[in-house]
Amino acid sequence: MFPGRLPQCSAILNVIKKLKIGENYGDVTPKSVPIRLADFTVCNSVIYRLLFTEKELRYSSTIMASAEHKNRLANEKSPYLLQHAHNPVDWYPWGEEAFEKAKSEEKLIFLSVGYSTCHWCHVMEKESFESQSIADVMNEHFVNIKVDREERPDVDEVYMTFVQVSSGGGGWPMSVFLTPDLKPVACGTYFPPEDKWGRPGFKTILLSVAKQWKDDKQKLLNTGTKIVDILRKTTVFDVAMSEALVSGSIPSPECWELCTDQLSKHFEPLYGGFGLAPKFPQPANLLFLLNVYSRDPNAGKANDAKSMILHTLKMMYRGGIHDHIGQGFARYSTDEKWHVPHFEKMLYDQGQLAVVYSKAYLLEKDQLFADTIDDILTYVSRDLSHPEGGFFSAEDADSFPDAEASDKREGAFYVWTYDEITELLSKPIENKPDLLLADVFSYYYNVKENGNVDPSQDPHNELTNKNVLIIKHSVTETAEKFGITVEQLKSELSGAHKILYDARKKRPRPHLDNKIITAWNGLMISGYSHAANVLENADYVKRAIDAANFIKNYLYNSENGTLYRSCYTDKNGSIVQIANPIRGFLDDYAFLIRGLLDLYECSFDPFWLEWAWDLQQTQDEIFWDNGSAGYFTTPPSDDILLRLKDDQDGAEPSGNSVAVHNLLRLGSMLDSSDLTKKAGQVLSSFTSRLTRSPVSMPEMASSLMMYHDSTTQIVITGKSSDPDTEALLSVISDRLIPNHVVLLADDNTSSILYRRSDMIRRIKPINGKATAYVCRRRTCSLPVNTPEELNNLLEQHQQHG
Repeated sequence: MFPGRLPQCSAILNVIKKLKIGENYGDVTPKSVPIRLADFTVCNSVIYRLLFTEKELRYSSTIMASAEHKNRLANEKSPYLLQHAHNPVDWYPWGEEAFEKAKSEEKLIFLSVGYSTCHWCHVMEKESFESQSIADVMNEHFVNIKVDREERPDVDEVYMTFVQVSSGGGGWPMSVFLTPDLKPVACGTYFPPEDKWGRPGFKTILLSVAKQWKDDKQKLLNTGTKIVDILRKTTVFDVAMSEALVSGSIPSPECWELCTDQLSKHFEPLYGGFGLAPKFPQPANLLFLLNVYSRDPNAGKANDAKSMILHTLKMMYRGGIHDHIGQGFARYSTDEKWHVPHFEKMLYDQGQLAVVYSKAYLLEKDQLFADTIDDILTYVSRDLSHPEGGFFSAEDADSFPDAEASDKREGAFYVWTYDEITELLSKPIENKPDLLLADVFSYYYNVKENGNVDPSQDPHNELTNKNVLIIKHSVTETAEKFGITVEQLKSELSGAHKILYDARKKRPRPHLDNKIITAWNGLMISGYSHAANVLENADYVKRAIDAANFIKNYLYNSENGTLYRSCYTDKNGSIVQIANPIRGFLDDYAFLIRGLLDLYECSFDPFWLEWAWDLQQTQDEIFWDNGSAGYFTTPPSDDILLRLKDDQDGAEPSGNSVAVHNLLRLGSMLDSSDLTKKAGQVLSSFTSRLTRSPVSMPEMASSLMMYHDSTTQIVITGKSSDPDTEALLSVISDRLIPNHVVLLADDNTSSILYRRSDMIRRIKPINGKATAYVCRRRTCSLPVNTPEELNNLLEQHQQHG
């Protein structure tokens, strides 16, 4: 079987026999086994894979640890790529080495794209990429490339477009076969390892594609060329369209009215949200509706918009998508009730939801919304924060159920059995000796003896007899049922949360993706900045500033003014310096610029406004399409087939949608008609999308609203630390004001405001006191000095805007 290695394999078999006797594996260590560890590499696939159960493999990991096979991904920094560094697959990272190998050996490329907290990516790795027999096929017939979609969204975007066009859907893991010149010829997402249910398995597909390449290589090459031509024609604006786009009219207000109608049709009235299962938070939808309401609260559709917002946010708070014990929100729920989540937690959701709940708090001063803001930011500060200020990307859905488990399970860290709740919350309610805390808690959170998860939401039986906490009864209903006061109930539930949180800390934690992404940090800076304003929380201001400084220190090249996509930490938490960091993408610039504008409006430090302006100039230089207007999502690159423009606001808003907001805000803040004109050009380039299906781009529909209404400038003169100035600023932060910017004219004549804005240079305090001006379309109101006057002025402005 292994020429020259049979004696060593025989010795290893003796070790296996020793391991398989009884349940005590603790005495087997590398030191107690007279075998060279290197020998295990040779015998691994045949002996270990066939004779060891997964549990036994876990206990033998001390023997195998230093002898595991390593592929080229072991030299990468991405947590996702490192997860695959010990696969028997001969993985390459995306780059010239892999491309040259494919060309020189005339092999197809198998491209696998995913991310480190992706549940089905883990499943396919375990079933296929850890399989020696499948790896043998992959290594023989293909050059195999693994890509982290969060690290290289440009690669993901191009080939996901192909997957969606080809199959009508998409997802991760994404599996695409490419010619040596990177043209796609076949694709899919998750594949099971073997044939089942009448569908071919991954090995069958690999062999089939390999045979097609061997038998008729030219046909596949021609197919790839045709596919790229089709993609280019359907996704990239060609030169012939340029004049029509740039000189074309900007979409009319009917677009956002249509968007409101389309969202209303998709609204699910029972549990809130849009559409049925699976159900995502979709912050862009909610922010659009907040803008619809705030621009005219008395309009016919305003109350409908308000109802959709409030109902959705309250039901999300009550649902299992909200981590009631450890705070924060999961990525989505697998059912329409927000009950059973896909348990991974993403930074971009926390940042956007912090903004949504902050604005909703201004819409209706419900303490639940304020508590939810604190809840989200508590989670992010505690679990997703680097000590120097940056934010980590995500936490996994999967984890080990206990320290002795060999298999990870989805949701294991988060769910509870009835017996666990009964044991941990066994104490009686104060002054109610016959009433146990477990009974009250179980009623409130719908804890059931046999679990509360519908089996249809648990295809792998990972949640059998488990409970996902969901608020089934209100605080008032629960208090009345058990004959206690609302205040006592809240206190008891708070105590129960602490007990369960402490118990949960003893469980193995889900994997943390400690990649720090510029774009997502920008979204989180916005979240902290909005929360700082509406809750008047100085700690949140500081946290946003720390994050911005982190990006300045580690993700910004001050020599050429460009951003990097991401940075990484070592095992000690120190930032790792990379020789050739990945260049920033449109989202990195647009999301960070938005974050810096929000940070300016809560700190009024002109440094952040200055940096936002500089980044906008760089963004225009790198990404602007001089032929057709709008921004490409990627910088120029030799290894990307197409430069695309994302035309959908999904889990994250598109870079172009956010860019329009930024251009309008910066244009208004710094008195730049050029930026406002550029915003109009972007809107013109998306006229077709906004006219036919604005519901796919609610963030850009919000931008369109701001463009037509014109941005309102609220200018306060005075020092930010003066009580009179603070009082006027508090009026602004306490109201939901549509399409506005806030500027502080503090006589700092060296700041970018005074250097670039004629209006700021003209505005002065009245009677030596802090003064407020409300301006729009270069016309300002009469100045006012008191909070009451400013409040009345904003009320009138909103009614007659």
